[in-house]
Amino acid sequence: MKLKVVIHQAEEGGYWAEVPAIPGCMTQGETMQELLLNLYDAVEGCLGVDMKTLTIGARDTVLDIAV
Repeated sequence: MKLKVVIHQAEEGGYWAEVPAIPGCMTQGETMQELLLNLYDAVEGCLGVDMKTLTIGARDTVLDIAV
């Protein structure tokens, strides 16, 4: 999966970024390297699903897909 990310320089220093394809998914970092690490965590957190909270019946199938 490829996602477009918009990176902004923060007025107070450092950077912040948003992922337009995932509403509300944004993060920040003092350096570009820190920002990139935080971006991976933010996207994973926004897209992650706690399987324990889902009701999956005996006739249901769960698949992992790559897009």
